[in-house]
Amino acid sequence: MRLENSLALLSKGYAWLPDLRRAHGRQAVGTRLGGLPAVGIQGPEAARFLYDEDHVHRAHAIPEPVQGTLFGKGAVHTLDGEAHRVRKAMFVAVLMDGAGIDALTAGATAAWDDAARGWATRPEFVVFDESARVIAGAVTRWAGIPLDDAEVPRLARDLVAMVDGFATGGPRHWRARRARGRREDWLAAIVRDVRSGALATPPGSVLETVVRHRDADGQHLDPRLAAVELLNVIRPTTACAWFMAFSGHALARWPEYRKRLADADPAFAEAWAHEVRRFYPFAPFIGGRAPQRLEFGGQPIPRNAMVLLDIFGQNHDPDLWEDPYAFRPERFLGRAIGEFDLVPQGGGDPRTNHRCPGEQITVALLAALAPRLAALEADPAPDQDLTIALHRIPARPASGVVMRPH
Repeated sequence: MRLENSLALLSKGYAWLPDLRRAHGRQAVGTRLGGLPAVGIQGPEAARFLYDEDHVHRAHAIPEPVQGTLFGKGAVHTLDGEAHRVRKAMFVAVLMDGAGIDALTAGATAAWDDAARGWATRPEFVVFDESARVIAGAVTRWAGIPLDDAEVPRLARDLVAMVDGFATGGPRHWRARRARGRREDWLAAIVRDVRSGALATPPGSVLETVVRHRDADGQHLDPRLAAVELLNVIRPTTACAWFMAFSGHALARWPEYRKRLADADPAFAEAWAHEVRRFYPFAPFIGGRAPQRLEFGGQPIPRNAMVLLDIFGQNHDPDLWEDPYAFRPERFLGRAIGEFDLVPQGGGDPRTNHRCPGEQITVALLAALAPRLAALEADPAPDQDLTIALHRIPARPASGVVMRPH
């Protein structure tokens, strides 16, 4: 654990932790990040280990730059124990309700179809940008948050910026901080208006649920923290734009799948959603801190060390996925997925631990929108840059996937 690896992480990105483990030939490997001891682990048993609160805590584990851009200060991601369970129950209530997911999906597909009529009249359009606008508008309205049509592009840019700048310095990072500040101010004012009676909110909406929620201490969230958690609904949902851009990239590279996906068979559409999330790089790893001295895979873990689950490595593990660097949606047809196997959005039970409760929404949106993308009367522009740089976190196709109607 003596060698500092921050520069290696910055230069290699997603490949850093898999390469480090391969170099040592071990499932668990010690290193240092930011001057702190860290242990990288990988595999279903590693995921079980990470999500056991006796082993790993999230409190005080998420660096301030990530809180200040991606999650927000005081967010559910930073809690453990009863405080986490009570706050998480709020998200489970609104994000894992079947009728709610259906309503969001219906709103997003209607918005997509409406926008697509406009795309057909343009020389070209960018899948990433247009998907972000469609999804940002749909999820915000579904959440019960008042939103003018003219505000949607600006909101989408801010939500994308928060995701795009969490793992870097420089201009991307500061854009993310400014975007978060603007949107927390906006949503905190809405929360205050709801509580004062100046603004009505739809019964059962995400907005009403967050405004009325009481934490483990019996207190309402203050307006700023309520804004943070509202963003933790609309921001990660808008991040589905990354997976839509990856879907466009996959259709450009493997056009033989286009007709099958466009046919919108539900089983294949869901398999497509799983394979896009498995194959393409989104989150490189997740982690927390060891509250006591531990051991995993023969590797000692010092007290307060960072424990990092190698998501990218696990999603490309040949022991879990046959020919893991091949894009094959059909691998998920008829296959049961263990809760600690496919982990692009975490592992375990989202009702009780830190797995993303919005994962079902991600899959539903991809399964609904990717077939519509495949069915568009448009083709990928031949002169674009579709490279995906693994050193860039979060990664995405360089061009955003440019399409030209025909």
